[in-house]
Amino acid sequence: MKWTDSFKTIVLLFSAGLIACSSGQEETMPTNLTELKALYEKKQSELRSLNTDIAEIEKALAKLDTTQHPTAKTLVTTTQLMPVEFEHFIKIQGNVQADEAVNASSEMGGRILNLKVKEGQQVSRGALIAVLDAETILKQKAEIETALQLATTVFEKQSKLWEQEIGSEIQYLQAKNNKERLEKSLETIDAQLAKADVYAPLSGVIDMVYLKEGELAGPGAPIVSILDVRKVKVEAEVPEKYLGTIHKGDQVQISFPALNQEVTARVTLLGRTINSANRTFSVEAELPNPSGILKPNLLAEIKFRDQAIPDALVVPLYLVQQEVGGDQFVMVSDSTATGLVAKKVYVTTGIAYNDQAVVNEGLQAGLRLIVEGAQEVSNGEPIEIVQPQAALTEKNGK
Repeated sequence: MKWTDSFKTIVLLFSAGLIACSSGQEETMPTNLTELKALYEKKQSELRSLNTDIAEIEKALAKLDTTQHPTAKTLVTTTQLMPVEFEHFIKIQGNVQADEAVNASSEMGGRILNLKVKEGQQVSRGALIAVLDAETILKQKAEIETALQLATTVFEKQSKLWEQEIGSEIQYLQAKNNKERLEKSLETIDAQLAKADVYAPLSGVIDMVYLKEGELAGPGAPIVSILDVRKVKVEAEVPEKYLGTIHKGDQVQISFPALNQEVTARVTLLGRTINSANRTFSVEAELPNPSGILKPNLLAEIKFRDQAIPDALVVPLYLVQQEVGGDQFVMVSDSTATGLVAKKVYVTTGIAYNDQAVVNEGLQAGLRLIVEGAQEVSNGEPIEIVQPQAALTEKNGK
């Protein structure tokens, strides 16, 4: 039966009902309040019944008249799923260290008479750092010089006598030995005096001053520390599970949150041992620092790649939905005889990074993944694609 015939039948039945309701004699309006209220209630009941009949007719009409009342379609956007290169990175926290850091100290003990530098001062290699009190050594030098004068005079006279074959050979040799011994002692004293002045072992900046003028410096005790910050290195402790994924010479990204900067560098050193306390090994990457903006102990983050999948099907994590039972699925566009519909496809995801997940099972290249509207559509629901997005072909973000 065509829908027009059904519609006519429904209309005839409805008309018959109306005729039946109105076939009786015209009711007169009661004048009594009680009867008037009863009539009002009766008419209200008839009106409700009539509205119910009309609603049923509208439902039947909508069901039969599909050409006049088409099913609404949900507007969605889609993107074509294509294989991409997926890279996974890890971040390890580290800090900046000066490439060269040494202490300037004196090989001899003594009181500091003059300190030539202060913290933050730039110094060159060989610059005078401090002068120590060498009064005791100077007195020792004066005594040796006096003794040497006498020994030289004795040796000269003994040498002339020996040339004239006067005196014994032993006297000549004793005079010579005494003179040479004192000369060696004087050289030793001069070497000690030279150590009373402390010089910079390298060019850099004074990082810390340990002793002040007037304080006593012990032999080998540091007076100041000097850092060469023209070249620095970033050090980090990496968990041992990544020992096989990072190598010397690998390119890494280093960011400095405090400076809002990111640079590219290469791994210059891998630790040869595993720290038994935290199961890590050290990694270093050298960086030029001509402006000196990278300060020692500055917080840094080293980012390096630990996995790479050349042809992976990758979807944004926010498009992966989950059922109550834990099964994961995505919504894709599917062509049917009646048009495009949303289709639920169950998937198994793998490694994820930067809000992107690799789909190990469930999807094939070329499918159109529903993006906008994916949360609003259900399986089999008619859809209409608007403003389709470009295919996912670019490398996932790093």
